[in-house]
Amino acid sequence: MDHPLPTDICPLCGQINHCTQSAEETREQPCWCFSAPVSRHALHRLPDAARNRACLCPRCAAGLAEDEAG
Repeated sequence: MDHPLPTDICPLCGQINHCTQSAEETREQPCWCFSAPVSRHALHRLPDAARNRACLCPRCAAGLAEDEAG
């Protein structure tokens, strides 16, 4: 059975991702990630099920979360 991913949660760390595209009332606004650089390492860490379906949080997108872990 396929379960939809929560659109307001970062698939890497589980924190709120601040995605404007996930909320009905702000969907017309561009998301913060449209103009932010995203860490290639963070993209490679995404599970296949989350690719092109879930927004990262700003910390994971910037690669900050992986710096703290290592």
